[in-house]
Amino acid sequence: MHIVDTTMFYAPVSGGVKRYLLAKHQWLKPCRAVHHTVLVPGRADQHDGDGLVCLASAPLPFAHGYRLPLNLPRWRAHLEALAPDLIEAGDPYQLAWVALRAGRNRDVPVVGFYHSDLVRLLGVRLGRWIEPAVREYVLRLYERFDLVLAPSRMIVERLESLGLRHVRHQPLGVDTELFSPCRRDPGLRHQLGLDPGTRLLVFAGRFAREKNIPLLAAAMRRLGPRYHLLLVGGGGPLPPLPPNVSVIPYQAAGRDVARLIASCDLLVHAGGRETFGLVVLEAMACGLPVVGVDSGAVAELVDQEVGQVARSDDLGSLEEAIRSVFERGPEVLGRAALERVRRRYTWGRVLRRQIAAYAELAGVSSPLEEEPELEAHAAG
Repeated sequence: MHIVDTTMFYAPVSGGVKRYLLAKHQWLKPCRAVHHTVLVPGRADQHDGDGLVCLASAPLPFAHGYRLPLNLPRWRAHLEALAPDLIEAGDPYQLAWVALRAGRNRDVPVVGFYHSDLVRLLGVRLGRWIEPAVREYVLRLYERFDLVLAPSRMIVERLESLGLRHVRHQPLGVDTELFSPCRRDPGLRHQLGLDPGTRLLVFAGRFAREKNIPLLAAAMRRLGPRYHLLLVGGGGPLPPLPPNVSVIPYQAAGRDVARLIASCDLLVHAGGRETFGLVVLEAMACGLPVVGVDSGAVAELVDQEVGQVARSDDLGSLEEAIRSVFERGPEVLGRAALERVRRRYTWGRVLRRQIAAYAELAGVSSPLEEEPELEAHAAG
């Protein structure tokens, strides 16, 4: 079975979609019955010989490395030449329509993965007036797919409210070998110039507006010098930061990200527009509790057993939630978080479910049924 993923959501400094595609690709490598190709925009045509294919695309201004495919007929021809048995489109823009046309021409099923909440995203950036038109666009596009995957139940409900009926909840996963408590580096506090007893918080991801970094900065001002926040990432401007916040640029290597996260005490995420929140799982896999907010999909992953949920855009509630986690014991909460990830969110568990859905669409038995050893295989 040849599965081809294509998306515009792929750039040198990009987030969860890129990590999902690379993890999926790595996990499927040992599978004899599945061949996986990732087709994405790049600076030039490139094929790494291992299933990652880039086609030359124009840079998008002020988009932090994202690129726009301009020659869509060439893109469709290349997609068809790969001879896929199933295509997955990971964005709601031009390549989604290209994937649908290629699927019709090849007579193969096409899956749409709705990674970002386009209606809410454009409503925030352009104004609420545009949302009815965007809802109509999303319905017109996604009703054409054979199956629509959504990473959270919240997004499933929003798509179904538009009138879509072929939507399936498909959570993302985490590599529990890469993101693990064993990555903890006791020397990180010394590296940051902190006292050994400092309560060390972390956020890793794009510094985009929807991540609500200004609220994190305000909370750190109120928490004071006993607490310190490590921001890991890039791709956007930062507000003025208090002295108890440090910044480390985007880390391309997953091992480096895992070391930084695992060496902290708590992940804090103030963004209320997440459609999943992959960094939350990565932190939980490192044995960290999580503080999130009650808007967006992070609240589906976090509860009192593994951290605390604050009220969205409420500075006092966020500060109280952070203090509460340390009062209740981050070590105990972190152990519960790790156990939850191992039970529900390994790539082996979530991808077996996803490949089974692919096989059902293609009218074949799951190609993973004869390869039980993949259950323990972790994505890199």
